[in-house]
Order: sequence, then structure tokens, then C-alpha cells
Amino acid sequence: METLLLWPEGAPGALGAGDEDCPAITPYLVEGSNNAAVLICPGGAYWLRADHEGGPVAEWLNTLGISAFVLRYRVAPYLYPNALLDAQRALRTIRYRAEEFGIDPQKTGILGFSAGGHLASTASGLFDRGNKEAEEVLERESCRPDFSILCYPVVSMMDGVTHEGSRENLLGANPPEELLRRLSGELQVTPDSPPAFLWHTADDAAVPAENSLLLAAALRRQQIPFDLHVYAHGAHGLGLAEEEPHTRGWTDACASWLQMNGYGK
Repeated sequence: METLLLWPEGAPGALGAGDEDCPAITPYLVEGSNNAAVLICPGGAYWLRADHEGGPVAEWLNTLGISAFVLRYRVAPYLYPNALLDAQRALRTIRYRAEEFGIDPQKTGILGFSAGGHLASTASGLFDRGNKEAEEVLERESCRPDFSILCYPVVSMMDGVTHEGSRENLLGANPPEELLRRLSGELQVTPDSPPAFLWHTADDAAVPAENSLLLAAALRRQQIPFDLHVYAHGAHGLGLAEEEPHTRGWTDACASWLQMNGYGK
């Protein structure tokens, strides 16, 4: 698959010129026009990006008639806000090139696993509608996802709930309270937040299910539509969970939710 650099001339704050310094998207396009699109953020504790949560997920979305874009976002040693800037730039890029990609810019969502779920939930809470005065036309596009799909996500940065490795890789040691709150998705839900599909396993030993439960409760308070699925058993990092007889049902549930909302076939 062709990889498209988000900043061909070099990303802001880049520490070098290698692949890990150059955020990019890999498109997985379906034929036709006005298709829905999903930006995929693989997990990996903001230390790496898990392959099984990228390409295979894009191919599954393609079977639903949805185009997908796997995001190569910056991870450690890069700290906040680099990964968020990468996700926002990717959403703007997809919308700016919507006609070329055959997608509907008003049906552009984000999907993330684990720490990638944190990135997706952050992008769903900290967004703008584009800078209409920006010199670069692409930057005039909105970076608000139209919907989010969060898979065993890290949502909160708060003690006792967060995944400590993800927090340290993203924010460094001893981040200030104000930053912890800003990067806790359950505290950034507003009436303008996008609808969400969330799933987790109750016995996730790495990222507590409370992350999804807290976000669902915050969405409920703001009357934002959501689906929440908590499965009794399943290790962290399952991806499509194809080998799990019960938990693998999340893909069917998600496909149904996407179809209900007019995003899938």
C-alpha cells in the first residue's frame, strides 16, 4: 500500500527524518464515491504501533464498504501533543482529499485500540473546525471526527484508572494535574462530542474497563449516543479477536452500529 506523508516537507517538531519522525497514512480504499472513512490508530502504549491493529482492521472495514486509513503517528520519545497533531492532520488530509479518495468528508470517523484508543478519544474531545484564515488550504479543514470506535481504550490519565506506561510515554514523568485532566477523555466530553462505539473486556489486566465505563457515563450525561460492550473475558490487545469465540462478536456489533448510523453497507 502507498504511504502518504502528512507533512511532505517535514512534520512540526520532528527530531529527524526517519520513518518514525514522519507521520503518514496508508489508505485502504473501496471502490465508489461518497464512502464513509475511518482513520485507524493502532495501539502500543505510545511506544510502538501494533501491526495486528492496523492493516487487518482496515481490511475488515473494507468488507463493510468503508475506506480506511492506517495512521503512523509519532510515539516515544515524542511526547504530547505530537501524536494528537498527527491524528488531527490526518483527519484534515482525508477530508481535503475526499474527492480523490472517493469518500464523504462528513462521514469520517476515527478508530483506536488501547493507547491508540486514547489518541482517538483525545481527538474526539480536543478538536477544531479548521482555521479558515490558514495559508495552507488543508489546515482550513475540520479535524472533528464524525464518530469514534474505541477498542479497549486508554481513556483516562488519572491514577488508578490509566495505563501507566502509556501515560509516561505520552506525558513524561510527573506530568502536572492540569495536563492529566486535559488528556483524560472522560473529562473532555461536550454536547459537540461525536457518537461512539466502545468495547472492553471486564478482566482486562492492562487497561481497566473503567476507562470505557467512565467515558460512557460522560457521554450519557451529555446525551451523546453510544454503544458500550463489555465482554466477560479476554486478554488485552485482542485486535479483531478472531480466535475468541465470544469476544470476536465485537466486529459484528460494530458493523451493525455503523450500518445503523449510515456509515456501512
